[in-house]
Amino acid sequence: MGIFQRISTLLKSNINDLISRAENPEKVLNQAIDDMRSQLSKAKQEVAGAIADEKKLQAQVEKEKKQAEEWEQRAMLAVQEGRDDLAKQALMRHSEHLQHAQALHETWVRQKTETEHLKSSLRQLNDKIEEAKRKRNILVARQKRAEAQGRIQETMSSMSDKSAFESFERMTEKIEESERKALAAAELSEDLSGDLLQQEFEALEYHGNADQQLIELKQKMGLLAPGEGARPQLGSGEDDDVDDAEVVDEIPAEEASAEEGEKQD
Repeated sequence: MGIFQRISTLLKSNINDLISRAENPEKVLNQAIDDMRSQLSKAKQEVAGAIADEKKLQAQVEKEKKQAEEWEQRAMLAVQEGRDDLAKQALMRHSEHLQHAQALHETWVRQKTETEHLKSSLRQLNDKIEEAKRKRNILVARQKRAEAQGRIQETMSSMSDKSAFESFERMTEKIEESERKALAAAELSEDLSGDLLQQEFEALEYHGNADQQLIELKQKMGLLAPGEGARPQLGSGEDDDVDDAEVVDEIPAEEASAEEGEKQD
């Protein structure tokens, strides 16, 4: 099992464990990202180790090639000195180092390919963690919005409960009843205090005042002539004679002359 497959399996196990415990979504997401970062750090260490091994193999290949070149130079020197036996042995060493270099080179090529693959996977893992962080922020915002909507819905549901409104109605009726009782008590107290006869006359006087005010208002509006609409006061005795005399005096002069002529005839 490769390193990244092990990391993926571990992350899935940790996340599933958090979800199964039904913890706070934000806490689950934060914990998942922390686990990803921790595994990313371990992956970096392993990839760094793989890169170091690849560099070591490359150095060994170069060393074997260099030693092969050195033994080749020695074989040339032996030929120049007339030592073919030494030249043969040098050439044998030259071949051995070349073979080692070739084998190490093949191993190094495979290691280098694997290292490049690990580096690419590491970059992908890092990109996925950054994407997870962005998704975490979106999911947390959506979760908070959902929670807010839930609280609003609960509030609206509680407001739709008729019991609260019925309590207000009952309290309103109770207050209105108290007000009516207070007005009745005040009215009763007023009726029981003072002179009842005087109160009745005051009511009559107020009515007369209202009639007089109405006449004055009509005169002001031009609906009645000045002095028109006055109610005659009832009386007896001399006052009645005076009123009759005043009425006679108000007969026009022509009508009085006509009546006098009829009497002479």
